[in-house]
Amino acid sequence: MSDRPYVLLKCAMSLDGYIDTAGSTRLILSNKQDLDRVDAVRAACDAILVGANTVRRDNPRLMVRSEARREARTAAGLSATPVKVTVSRGGDLDPTAAFFTTGDIEKIVYCETSAIAKQREHLGSVATVADGGDPLSFPRVLADLAGRGIGRLLVEGGSSVHTALLTADLADELHLVVAPFFVGEADAPRFVNPGSFSWTSTSRARLVEVRQVGDVVFHRYALSDRFASIG
Repeated sequence: MSDRPYVLLKCAMSLDGYIDTAGSTRLILSNKQDLDRVDAVRAACDAILVGANTVRRDNPRLMVRSEARREARTAAGLSATPVKVTVSRGGDLDPTAAFFTTGDIEKIVYCETSAIAKQREHLGSVATVADGGDPLSFPRVLADLAGRGIGRLLVEGGSSVHTALLTADLADELHLVVAPFFVGEADAPRFVNPGSFSWTSTSRARLVEVRQVGDVVFHRYALSDRFASIG
């Protein structure tokens, strides 16, 4: 068994690199065809991870939507939809959020060691609260997920999580969708935050697929040498 799952990052952004607006209304970047593509990717993974801010802001369900795909997973001896995972340093999450209440599957919350006892009391009835280290460490989180049998992990954001995994060279593949419009708000969140990345103008990521999906463009990048053997 590997010391971490195969990590696939997924993001949709505007032409100017934003993943949302600065306001409270969620920005829809994708379309029906691409959402179905994402659903197929979800169905092929063992777990889906998002950051705590995504749970709070977007209230995502993180479920496989297609009944046929859910049935195919069940027929293969898997849960109908992948395990749900989030990371939160303090674990301050609403136990009534859709992340916790939707789907009869395991939900895992990784928080810092110092917050374990408090968050097990707060969230223990709706999720497994796991030790993410002090400070929270993505290598530790990924190693723990591997120990739980997670072989393929889909990461759906947000910016801080994507940045942490990319700057630590813990990502194997990237699915990046570009929507045909601009956001133009300086305070709006972007795909990643400032950081030191391995892929630069002199060390480029390998583009392995690009195609139009309705009115958006899908890009698939190989980010590690694990892509050839697993991706």
